[in-house]
Amino acid sequence: MSKALEGTRVLDLTHMLSGPYAGMILADLGAETIKVEPLTGEGTRALLARDPKHSLHGMGAYFLTLNRSKRSVCVDLKHPQGLAVFHDLVRVSDVVIDNFSAGVTAKLGIDHAQLSGINERIITCSISGFGQDGPNYLRPAFDQVVQGIGGGMSITGENAERPMRSGIPIGDLGGGMFAVMGVLAALQARSRHGRGQHVDISMLDCQISMLNYMATMHLMSGENPEPLGNGHFVHVPYNTYRTADGFIIVAVIFDSFWERLVELLDVQALRDPAYLQQPGRLASKAAIDAKLNEIFATNSTAHWVERLGSARVPCAPVNRFSEALADPQVLHRRMVVEIPHPEGGAVRAPGNPIKLSVDDGDDYGAPPLLGQHTRSVLFDLLGYDTARIDSLHSDKVVG
Repeated sequence: MSKALEGTRVLDLTHMLSGPYAGMILADLGAETIKVEPLTGEGTRALLARDPKHSLHGMGAYFLTLNRSKRSVCVDLKHPQGLAVFHDLVRVSDVVIDNFSAGVTAKLGIDHAQLSGINERIITCSISGFGQDGPNYLRPAFDQVVQGIGGGMSITGENAERPMRSGIPIGDLGGGMFAVMGVLAALQARSRHGRGQHVDISMLDCQISMLNYMATMHLMSGENPEPLGNGHFVHVPYNTYRTADGFIIVAVIFDSFWERLVELLDVQALRDPAYLQQPGRLASKAAIDAKLNEIFATNSTAHWVERLGSARVPCAPVNRFSEALADPQVLHRRMVVEIPHPEGGAVRAPGNPIKLSVDDGDDYGAPPLLGQHTRSVLFDLLGYDTARIDSLHSDKVVG
């Protein structure tokens, strides 16, 4: 089955997480994604590579996941001949994506201003902590740095005394996701006017965007929200409660849900007429949460999920990874897939969440060995002859 981005060629210069994640999504959607690496390899090749629990044939979980379906070409971009090789690749490509520190692409001679002179249709995308301009754009950034500056950490956790980062690296992953959106938008625009352009993704910008309506609320009131743990600032009960063997989430958004919950539990303390509407429940949030914790602790999570679900009260277990990745709905949606290793065997990893009705091919290629495709790409794609390729190898321009 075909994939949506077949016929699109991406040069992936990225490292670590945010950039490789963007390249992974583009590859999952069918783009021919060529990972352009230094001769020593991209940094995540070494992460977990010797961990017996989290590696296969010397390739760690980071690289296995983030670089599936990509090809690897090793080029020394600091060597004049290496830069010439890269420029040749740009001539036959659609997208160049990087997550270098701001200013690095210009120093290397591979920023949009220079590459567009080689191929006016080229789309470049840079993911950085703070974008390509502004008073603080040159400061270093990693996931938790932008989570902190972006405000999200101030509302995460149990209280304002102990801010908590997101359990998943949302700073890095958010940058990768918005990069994909920007690249797809630029490809669509190019189909109209025929020109490429630069996509400038700031991880901090992405964090601010995801504050969404809560930022609007602050800008209207001037008040800083504080963390509520797993509770909600409007809806009650809307929280995580301890069961006999784990935790359960109950999310009562409408008064009708409350009525169903009360009928199901049949506890007199919850039948206070003041609780029939949201303002009364909000005023007694602590008392309601305490009573529900007491009730739910009497039986298992599975018991309560079944009973609440039958009563159509919104609820969910708090799954560990082992439970989330074995969930029948997750498996039905092909969200756990096999990724082959180029030297044999396979690992399971998260699938592609973007499901298309027509172009939805769901196969995944192996992540590449270092420089595995250098020779074939230079020969087949660029038309270099064997003697020229051998010379580049011997001069350590490519690997």
